[in-house]
Amino acid sequence: MKQFKNAVRQIHLWLGLGTGLVVFIISVTGCLYVFEEEIRDATQKEYKYVLVEQKPFVGLDQVIRNFEQLAPKEKITLIRITESEPNATVAVSTKKKRVYYFNPYDGQLVNKGGADWLSVVLDIHMTLLLGETGKFIQRWSVVIFVFMLLTGLVLWFPNQMRLLRQSLSIKWKGSFKRVNYDLHNVLGFYASGILIVVSLSGLYFAFKEVKTGVSFFTGSKLSEGRKEKDVPQKENHGPLAVRYNQMYQSILLQYPGVTSSSISVRKNGEIRLRTMYPYRWARNQNSFFFDETSGQLLRSKLYKDFNNADFYEATNYNLHTGQLFGWFGKIIACIASLISASLPVTGFVIWWKKRKKKKKPVVAKVRYDLSTTNISV
Repeated sequence: MKQFKNAVRQIHLWLGLGTGLVVFIISVTGCLYVFEEEIRDATQKEYKYVLVEQKPFVGLDQVIRNFEQLAPKEKITLIRITESEPNATVAVSTKKKRVYYFNPYDGQLVNKGGADWLSVVLDIHMTLLLGETGKFIQRWSVVIFVFMLLTGLVLWFPNQMRLLRQSLSIKWKGSFKRVNYDLHNVLGFYASGILIVVSLSGLYFAFKEVKTGVSFFTGSKLSEGRKEKDVPQKENHGPLAVRYNQMYQSILLQYPGVTSSSISVRKNGEIRLRTMYPYRWARNQNSFFFDETSGQLLRSKLYKDFNNADFYEATNYNLHTGQLFGWFGKIIACIASLISASLPVTGFVIWWKKRKKKKKPVVAKVRYDLSTTNISV
């Protein structure tokens, strides 16, 4: 058992030293982004909302036409509309990572800006600002982190049950070395369950193998949605504003009660319109996919048709950020992320202290026996 733990300790140590900095960065940025909505509402209120007026929404076509006049050479990548708050501005994001905010009552520009600091935080969290290379490093660092949490639980478990109570508390009156060890050992134990869930839900976005695992455990596969009947595609050379507005209005008429919606351009050329409805646990969201050229509906995925795998997919983001359990879940997720950020630091200190101890020269104590003139060590 001792040899096994020593082997686990060495694996835990070197993997931690190799990925500690990345885990620290991911944890700190994740902790901040948990409260993304609240931070945006507090810091961006002057252009996220306008004064309430007794007027209807000016229309998506008018917003897009105004955008095209302001930025004729920029390509739209995302449009966000908040139907549940009539005075919320319509946000139009572009390929150049600029965001334009338009007044929902008259379609006029309220604010134009680049990616805000929270967008940068998210980019650091997901790519370390290194693009595809950063994504690769981030994903595999999280995989290693999950493995480290499991090996950490093995190392935490006391060899004798009488020491269990000691392993569950921090000895604050001890030396710095002891307190640091307890912070690493005890806090790591308490947060490990939450951190494993948060890490695995994050890996769900990164690896199709994780999605396959969810499909296996739920006994269902992610559905593609319901395909529309084959209808001859007709080229529609009408203005972009008209096409987008027709897509948007047709869905709102068929499926009313929308709280928020987004229109995004996918890599395969499809236009995805996602509409959100009031929900408690899993997101009640419908997704509609249109042909970019003709504006024709290709397929739709409705939340009322979700199987178990679809239900998990809709829940996963809220599970990852703690939103699934409201403010309580967010606070717990934030605290767990802070503990996660502390583990590489306290772990490094433990290693550094042991390293210094090993390097310290051992001075032999010499005892002189004058009666025999022998010297013994």
